[in-house]
Amino acid sequence: MRLEFKNSLSLKLLRVVLLSALAVGVVISCAQIVLNTYETRRTLEHDAQRVLVMFRDPSTQALYNLDRDMAQQVINGLFQDDSVSQASIGNPNTGLLAQKSRPLKDTPYRWLTDYILGKERTFTIPLKSNSQYNEYYGDLSISLDTAMYGEAFLTNAGVVFISGVLRALLMGLVLYLVYHWLLTRPLSKIIQHLTRVNPDHPSEQVMPLLKGHQHNELGVWVNTINQLLASIERNTQLRREAESSLLRMTQHDFLTGLPNRQQLQTLLSRTLADAGRSQRRVAVLCVGMDDFKDINEQFGYQTGDQLLQVITDRLQAHNQTVGALARLGGDQFALVQPHIEQPYEAAELAQSILDTFLTPFSVGQHAIRLRATIGITLFPEDSDTAEQLLQKAEQTMTLAKSRSRGRYQFYIASVDRQMRRMRELEQDLQEALAHNQLYLVYQPQIRYSDHCVVGVEALLRWQHPTHGMIAPDLFIPLAEKNASIVAIGEWVLDQACRQLREWHDLGFSELRIAVNLSTVQLHHAELPQMIDSLLKRHRLAPRSLELEVTETSLMEDINTARQHLLSLRRSGAMIAIDDFGTGYSSLSYLKSLPLDKIKIDKSFVQDLIDDDDDATIVRAIIQLGKSLGMQVIAEGVETLEQEAYVIKEGCHEGQGYLYSKPLSARALSAYLVQEERGRTHIL
Repeated sequence: MRLEFKNSLSLKLLRVVLLSALAVGVVISCAQIVLNTYETRRTLEHDAQRVLVMFRDPSTQALYNLDRDMAQQVINGLFQDDSVSQASIGNPNTGLLAQKSRPLKDTPYRWLTDYILGKERTFTIPLKSNSQYNEYYGDLSISLDTAMYGEAFLTNAGVVFISGVLRALLMGLVLYLVYHWLLTRPLSKIIQHLTRVNPDHPSEQVMPLLKGHQHNELGVWVNTINQLLASIERNTQLRREAESSLLRMTQHDFLTGLPNRQQLQTLLSRTLADAGRSQRRVAVLCVGMDDFKDINEQFGYQTGDQLLQVITDRLQAHNQTVGALARLGGDQFALVQPHIEQPYEAAELAQSILDTFLTPFSVGQHAIRLRATIGITLFPEDSDTAEQLLQKAEQTMTLAKSRSRGRYQFYIASVDRQMRRMRELEQDLQEALAHNQLYLVYQPQIRYSDHCVVGVEALLRWQHPTHGMIAPDLFIPLAEKNASIVAIGEWVLDQACRQLREWHDLGFSELRIAVNLSTVQLHHAELPQMIDSLLKRHRLAPRSLELEVTETSLMEDINTARQHLLSLRRSGAMIAIDDFGTGYSSLSYLKSLPLDKIKIDKSFVQDLIDDDDDATIVRAIIQLGKSLGMQVIAEGVETLEQEAYVIKEGCHEGQGYLYSKPLSARALSAYLVQEERGRTHIL
């Protein structure tokens, strides 16, 4: 049986392949041209944004200072780019500070490129301050002539279309030849053999394997049924493996390979069932990394993922005492400790985990220090369900972080009530200032050279109408969280300056006052102007106001903090670093900051007589202050022995209960009068 050529598969295949290749080539080329259109537009937008970002800072400075010459220089700089046709700097409410324009370029194909890209594209970027509150000054606006981009686009589009069609036709022809050589010719030979097969006795006529096709699809076609069954078996096995892999993906964390939250709840439910039958305890430990966000920001998310894998390896070292280890998500892990007798066993495991975090984690070329906080719940005391035990462990870990990090804490029945109370206090704090619930107390600061009172520190207190006195360590973080610290801080500064003015009028004209600044206040753009205004309003010398910033707040972003401190320094106020020794500042950073005074944290002063390490730290801080030309004040001086030690080491001033507890303004006035009389009597 012989086929006519016009009915052959080869001819039909040739037609279909060439027509299909031509159609695909045209479609792909057109799609590529459309894509190039979007790419050209994105390129234009990217170039515009790059130019805007490049000139944003000088434009902001020019607009902020209303410097027309500088603004015009910025405009002239923008026009160095041939595609810029118009540029302006100004505020929509107050008018333009500078602007410039030039005619669009005349090109032969502009009628087409203008239809695709437009004649020109205008872009604008707001000019704002770098502070947290992003004060708006105006806009930098530019218009780009699309002619240059259009010419490049048309050239590229022509090349893409022609080359795409030719490539598609050539590929279709090659594909046809390959297909004809590898398939249609062998099929013709197989057909010839099939015509000789006896339908009644097919095994008598064995179809020979074609030369060169023994191991491909054509060879498989003429294999025995057993080979086909073997192939079916292989496919079945592959399907089972794929199903198993898919099931594992739904139950395990992709990054660490640990069970995920869903799988952990299943494992924990089984463990609780076994523990219930044997009447044994089960502990659930939720381990949360402290400040893991800072690791990602400092080293990058890839390093952060690698760090999580290293953390997983360390946690798996406790597998002998752990029934299950899982990753809950983010930087949180959970461990299940089954069949324990007493809660102290869970505490020992938690402390063992915390101890392993003391050794830096080696990730690539980095040695990263990281601490963790652990929340612990117990079965059956805290709950008898897996979901609630896990939820309460997470709540306990979160609560422990808000109090003091790098430790473990057991769940207590009042944890929900405490978290609700925190939310209530946060809401009440919004109204505390308006309802006159906040007030200041003052603690004197003694100069050791003559034991005179040379300053006082203003301390904020909150008398809650229901809960009584609220500790500053509790409500100050809440105020920073909801941003009410800005209004409260301004009120504190005003009250402190007002009270200092009264003491100056009473004759204590050399007295200065120290006020603490929170991290949020430090980053507030209007703080220097507000302080300057307060000093003028209350007729105070700039050096009579001392602003205290904590070491940890400075170390969060040292470069930004340096800029804010320099702005504060222009007001003339003194700047002191509070709680020194509790952070991680280096000498190079400390040396670059505009500081006048170092305040030794009271935690070192309290135990310096009995603790050689604390005494060494205090001595080192005093010597450091001297070498940098700064005043040094010791906080928390309570005994004569502590006073004698810091004086011997060269400390300039002291503050603490040895001299006075924090007093009201009236009580401190009496204290100042009494100190003045005592000094006069001695003289």
